Amino acid sequence: MENKTPRPQTFSGVVVKTAMTDTATVRVDRYVKHPKYKKYFVRSKKYLVHNPGNEAQVGDKVEIVGVKPISKLKRFAIKK
Repeated sequence: MENKTPRPQTFSGVVVKTAMTDTATVRVDRYVKHPKYKKYFVRSKKYLVHNPGNEAQVGDKVEIVGVKPISKLKRFAIKK
């Protein structure tokens, strides 16, 4: 039998804040269909991500990948 290792989560989003050292806030948007009205609309969620060396700046489009917990709220890192 094969051992299948799960792939880490990956999202793409936009950097909205870089005020903290080695941390950036990334907004990830997704399209959701309303169950009753069948109309699509945007839902967004913000993630705290590890930004080593403060390379990403506000407005950059980045890919983030799930990693082991870095701090209380940081579970993602910038993949580029």
